[in-house]
Amino acid sequence: MSVVLGSGEHRYRVVENWAKLPDGWSFNDVAAVAVDSKDQVYVFNRGEHPMMVFDREGNFLRSWGEGVFRRAHGLHIDTNDALYCTDDGDHTVRKCTTAGRIELTIGVPGKPAPFMSGEPFHRCTHTALSPNGDIYVSDGYGNARVHKFSPAGKLLTSWGESGTGPGQFNIAHNIATDDDGWVYVADRENHRVQVFDGGGRYETQWNNLHRPCGLYCCRGKTPTFVIGELGPGMPVNLKAPNLGPRLSIVDAQGTLISRLGGTNGPGLEPGRFIAPHGLALDARGDIYVGEVSYTNWKTSFPDRPMPSTIRSLQKLEKLK
Repeated sequence: MSVVLGSGEHRYRVVENWAKLPDGWSFNDVAAVAVDSKDQVYVFNRGEHPMMVFDREGNFLRSWGEGVFRRAHGLHIDTNDALYCTDDGDHTVRKCTTAGRIELTIGVPGKPAPFMSGEPFHRCTHTALSPNGDIYVSDGYGNARVHKFSPAGKLLTSWGESGTGPGQFNIAHNIATDDDGWVYVADRENHRVQVFDGGGRYETQWNNLHRPCGLYCCRGKTPTFVIGELGPGMPVNLKAPNLGPRLSIVDAQGTLISRLGGTNGPGLEPGRFIAPHGLALDARGDIYVGEVSYTNWKTSFPDRPMPSTIRSLQKLEKLK
């Protein structure tokens, strides 16, 4: 019997073993996912083949990025099917075609900016685009910063610093924009999403979240957002219920609409999560969830040995 998550208009069937990998291949951690205009799914992962491409039925199409990416972290696709690949191990953002040709590199490969200097990049995490094509980059692990670049890669402005106040960050882990140009930043360890105008002016923040990690904007006049939340990261609350890991669906004011999973902690069963890190939706509203399950195993299951293979990608098919 299929596992169904959610309620009302937000009900999803878990599609088990969706991705049909070539023999002997594996994802390892799936850091990010994107879907192009043909509903082809790009899986940015930390295995031997960093970018794997599938059709919507899960059939393998091609791979690329071998020898290019050091550590996959973020992936964004624009309306022209250009892919923005954020590599936090290489401190770069690369704009690529769907065939893997690199068209633009922002950052110096292998050379991080000084820790917390505010200069780009020190372990950048994700990208988003403004309505006119400017590139926002969350610079989240070794900085507490958002940078805005022109479409050609020229730095226009930056904002943010380490802290807990408005406009400050404690791991700016993900970033998204809507059609009106508002900028949404998953401020992971401050347990919130902060909202800014296109120039970096603080507007508001969304709470009622636990370590927001993945962030996806469903485009449109009244957008909704899907947020991947990590579960507890400390032994003292590891087994506390209702803290995730889970997916939350919110409206443009951050009001909770629905939650998928997360009531009983992490798990390997279909419909439970370990570490939802990257999110994407296709044209039918199906959700693709990339998880950094290998990286997060010891945090989630400190007393259990890690299996040789762990699920790190789930497809949730929207029920009509």
